[in-house]
Amino acid sequence: MYKKLTITLFAAIISLPVLASDDVTEARALIKQFGSTLKGQLVGAMKEGGPVKALKFCNVRAPGIASDTAASSGWEVGRTSLKIRSKENAPDAWELGVLEQFESKKASGADPAKLDFSEVVESNGKKIFRYMKAIPTEKACLKCHAAKVSPEVEAELKELYPDDKARGFKEGDIRGAFSLSKPL
Repeated sequence: MYKKLTITLFAAIISLPVLASDDVTEARALIKQFGSTLKGQLVGAMKEGGPVKALKFCNVRAPGIASDTAASSGWEVGRTSLKIRSKENAPDAWELGVLEQFESKKASGADPAKLDFSEVVESNGKKIFRYMKAIPTEKACLKCHAAKVSPEVEAELKELYPDDKARGFKEGDIRGAFSLSKPL
């Protein structure tokens, strides 16, 4: 009896970190795939028609890339921010807490490019693995996300995103985060 109990407890203790580690690895791979597809197509739109074309891409095509990634992976895939451009990307309570945690860590000197967080949460009696990875603001992002933008970008923002709050960023700021989840 004593041996069986020890083995059972030991197996239970080591199985959770292994599961979480596998999920983190999978989430990071999905973000790499999603992020590189998104960035590649965004850069293409920027080269083709400047920031105005890039805004149209973000408005029309970016949600589809997230949906395609989700459909092929079985994960929920998206982006959110403390300063959203679209109401559809508003953070839920868990995401809000993580975004605030990221901002606190950045204020303490952490590199935004290295900030991520995962947790198993319970919702409606079911366990869900959640993962977020910070998105640092790059120089190119400032064409649409700085405090001041060109008049053409300003006009397009007003048309596509009348409730836009995703402005005032500087290079190196946390622009937002990728947010992934899946049922366990």
